[in-house]
Amino acid sequence: TDIDKPSDYFNTVLYTGNASASRSITGVGFQPDWLWVKGRSTAYYHALWDVVRTNKSALYSNTSDAEDTGTGGTLGSFNSDGFTLPNESGGFVNNNGTTYTAWNWKAGTSFTNDASATGIGSVDSTGSVNTDAGFSIVSWTSLASGSNYTIAHALGVTPAVIIMKGRHEANSWQVYHHKNTSSPETDYLELNSTAATADYPVWNDTAPTSSVFSLGTWSGFDAGGTMIAYCFAEKQGYSKFSSYVGNGGNQFIYTGFKPAFVIEKRSSNASEWDMYDNKRNTFNSVTKVLKPNASDAEATYGGLNFLSNGFEAKGSLNDSGQTLIYMAFAENPFVTSTGVP
Repeated sequence: TDIDKPSDYFNTVLYTGNASASRSITGVGFQPDWLWVKGRSTAYYHALWDVVRTNKSALYSNTSDAEDTGTGGTLGSFNSDGFTLPNESGGFVNNNGTTYTAWNWKAGTSFTNDASATGIGSVDSTGSVNTDAGFSIVSWTSLASGSNYTIAHALGVTPAVIIMKGRHEANSWQVYHHKNTSSPETDYLELNSTAATADYPVWNDTAPTSSVFSLGTWSGFDAGGTMIAYCFAEKQGYSKFSSYVGNGGNQFIYTGFKPAFVIEKRSSNASEWDMYDNKRNTFNSVTKVLKPNASDAEATYGGLNFLSNGFEAKGSLNDSGQTLIYMAFAENPFVTSTGVP
């Protein structure tokens, strides 16, 4: 790995709401560029913010809603060690006495791609990227429905996962995962849905490359509006995006690091998305789950065991014969950059 301290690029922070306006949350360890907040003890929407959408409006992973430009949905700021909550007393991300989790990712370097000048992609794009961590946030203006086009993602390597949403009208979140099926470029998942993987030309039946990803003629695109995508490439010892087939028992899944955070979904049939982290459970078993597709409060499931070089999947996360896709980010690499375990 080139990343000996994964918490420099991804970190989870827990806090309890106090109903104060413009409250500062610290302890992240860096300025987050993508922030995902969820109430644990009460049912509230998942709220997602990023530095590229300069209006700091929330998107909600559990709905197809357009971004929320209201006071309660507009983040105060991204800060050097965290973030400032919306300028609203209480609200759904600072309700008095409610417990919350905040997942934070670092991108950090702004980019602008003029497609006609660079010859990369067929539409212009802007965003923020961290090539060390394999993460970029990309914004662009959609072409009309029925058009095929490509967008620069700035990673310099082929993305393994793309999570995409139109900002200005109600449309579902689209997810590309390179291990979703044997031909993942022909299929997609919806982050706000329990639906199994579906075959549709969202990605124009074209695999992403080291410079661009492709979009097809899907009528749900925000035609003429702005789009946002969160793109991820695997980095040894820091992130792993893969799949496995359940065996009905307990199964070890190798990642090359001790996980700090895992999102899973059965892609072969209808099921919830599940999110686990090392802050809500500080030791095994990791059983406290939140669901990106639902506003539900935190639940307790059979869950996972986080191990030094991977995780053990159990129960519904290892259903016999079912394909499960996952995204995992590290707490510690199994072997450091100097070759020391």
